[in-house]
Amino acid sequence: MRQSSVIARRVAAASVSLVVAAGAAACGPEDNDAKSAGGGSTPHKGGTLTVLNSNPQQDFDPARLYTSGGGNVPSLVFRTLTTRNRENGEAGAEVVPDLATDTGRPNKDATVWTYTLKEGLKYEDGTSITSADIKYGIERSFAPELSGGAPYLRDWLVGAADYQGPYKDKKGLSAIETPDERTIVFHLNKPEGEFPYLATQTQFTPVPKGKDTGTKYEEHPVSSGPYKVVKNENDGERLTLARNTHWSVSTDAERKAYPDKIDVRSGLDSSVINQRLAASQGVDAAAVTTDTNLGPAELAKVTGDKELAARVGTGHFGYTNYIAFNPTTKPFDNAKVRQAISYAIDRSSVVNAAGGSALAEPATTFLPDQKSFGYTPYDHFPAGAAGDSAKAKKLLKEAGYANGLTVTLTHSNAKDFETSPEIATAIQDALKKAGITVRLQGLEENDYSDKIHNVKTEPGFFLAHWGADWPSGGPFLAPIFDGRQIVKDGANFNTGLLDDKSVNAEIDAINKLTDLDAAAARWGALDKKIGEQALTVPLFHPVYKRLYGEDVKNVVISDWTGVLDISQVAVK
Repeated sequence: MRQSSVIARRVAAASVSLVVAAGAAACGPEDNDAKSAGGGSTPHKGGTLTVLNSNPQQDFDPARLYTSGGGNVPSLVFRTLTTRNRENGEAGAEVVPDLATDTGRPNKDATVWTYTLKEGLKYEDGTSITSADIKYGIERSFAPELSGGAPYLRDWLVGAADYQGPYKDKKGLSAIETPDERTIVFHLNKPEGEFPYLATQTQFTPVPKGKDTGTKYEEHPVSSGPYKVVKNENDGERLTLARNTHWSVSTDAERKAYPDKIDVRSGLDSSVINQRLAASQGVDAAAVTTDTNLGPAELAKVTGDKELAARVGTGHFGYTNYIAFNPTTKPFDNAKVRQAISYAIDRSSVVNAAGGSALAEPATTFLPDQKSFGYTPYDHFPAGAAGDSAKAKKLLKEAGYANGLTVTLTHSNAKDFETSPEIATAIQDALKKAGITVRLQGLEENDYSDKIHNVKTEPGFFLAHWGADWPSGGPFLAPIFDGRQIVKDGANFNTGLLDDKSVNAEIDAINKLTDLDAAAARWGALDKKIGEQALTVPLFHPVYKRLYGEDVKNVVISDWTGVLDISQVAVK
């Protein structure tokens, strides 16, 4: 989880400029209804859906992909034990069965999870999908040459920490049992009530051992989904998918698979993508993007055009942009200094710097404002939209800084409207009113990431962001606030270096719960408790605005991803 979280963060972030995502990607569509968007007529099968993206669909191998809910393009080819519910908004944040008959059957303490496969599951060549194929697919994801996927299984499965995959260790993982062709059993090191969420990751895709070509498998992975790979050019830059005739809708309640063909074209400039979608000429009339947002300037133009405005999908992903403090450095070791900054923040100016209220929503909680995360409203340092400089000055005086103080804010130079100069400048201006002089330290993206994720070099005051691996408080709070996840020699994400025994114990207690609604309520309460320590200043949650072509129908945007789900799209 530790090392992987940087990937999750970057993925979520990609959804913003879009990714990430984030990340990618909290409260569902505001502009569109799934059943009426894109013209409002009944969707029909047929036609070609074109996908215009900035980032190529690299490493198209289920072992190597780091996805949430099975991903977007990947989930057209790769089915998993469970998947996300393909519905709009809040309902779309639920986990539902995919290859399995249910979301999993835990033992009493959630350390053993059992799944039964549906009957009649087939690969693209007509052969049957078995539990042994899922076990093998997971095992190959441990191979060093196929790294990149989510690492939770290495941490969670009994005896998996040092496993090197089936190419080096043919015995496989004893923690995964397949007593028959339709049953698979997982033995875990500790209780994990959210295992059904993990089972949406592409590592749970079945892979027939006899068809595994190692690092070349990405060129033509064997499909278990409604589409198969016809061509993969330049490592995912151009990906052509056609129908898998052996996929059956009777075994798949989630994917609609309306188009006959999917043509994914990547490596495009984001402005070009939005121009093409706006013009909606030729094949672009039946086109979408899975990774390119409308920027502030583009959105202003689109909003003024009624026809274009009707073709904007709005979504939210579990993602928070925030200020992080390192409480081991002065003056941030003083809680009243951290509280003063919390009061001084002008969230309205920060939101404007992030592109305006259409692209960012102010945040006072660390958890995103979605039910699935356990969102519990709180504002421990209420200062209104514009900040409370008087309250901030009072706290600074109590902290011994009656004449103010000077601090350095570290940020990225990337033009991402998240941790970039625009946000840093808005914070600088707000804190000046409270008597705090802020010097800005802008770093190139790689240098910024290396600096803030290293315990030895972590600044005292910097911009950060976090996206969830699935819509729950667990993968949101644990990496940032669980003291046992502080990494002294590697990528660290517990920026506040919090190691509170009561917090750690509550994380363990919640992880035992298999009632996800009960767990969500506990995550929300824990977020509120941690927030009192002012180890972070939540700033805003991003909003995703994306154009789609005029012939695109059945637009569905869930709170799980925050972006248009291409498994639901029709183009006729």
